[in-house]
Amino acid sequence: MCLFSGCSGRENELDRAMALRADLLGCVECAFDVTVTADYGDELYTFGMACTGDHKGDLTFTVTSPETIAGITGKFEGEKGLLTFDDFALEFPRLTDDQITPVSGPWILLNTLQGGYLTACGTDGEYLQVTINDSYEDDALTLDIWLDAENRPVRAEILYDNRRIVTMDIENFSIS
Repeated sequence: MCLFSGCSGRENELDRAMALRADLLGCVECAFDVTVTADYGDELYTFGMACTGDHKGDLTFTVTSPETIAGITGKFEGEKGLLTFDDFALEFPRLTDDQITPVSGPWILLNTLQGGYLTACGTDGEYLQVTINDSYEDDALTLDIWLDAENRPVRAEILYDNRRIVTMDIENFSIS
């Protein structure tokens, strides 16, 4: 009997993670604000973005902070994440053996939530922590994502080769 209730708890955690995926795959759009911190080991870059995504995994963004780069807009399209800017471009050093830039963090989050390989989930205090790999490739990124009681992401970390490279603090996550 005790073993059964333990399984029931695990199923509920998995159900919550899969329910978020289903919501994102069936949505017209999702929107969120995010503070991105990129860790280069010897230097941190932090900036804010307002993001809007859709069920296809496309994502548009506007940089909201710091003031020196606020207003820059861009879009990620397609499975490979083609990044285009409307006017000015952001130049950040690449992370993970030249695979990604920090500005791609929210797009990676959205696409991984929609179709990544769920490797673990469990409670972490008041949050559900979900671990998802972005692919089955040898160079897969691992995302640790924390969901609140309403099943919305509030924090995410992107790890590469067991090292945290990007942290995202997420607010106002909505799905319509």
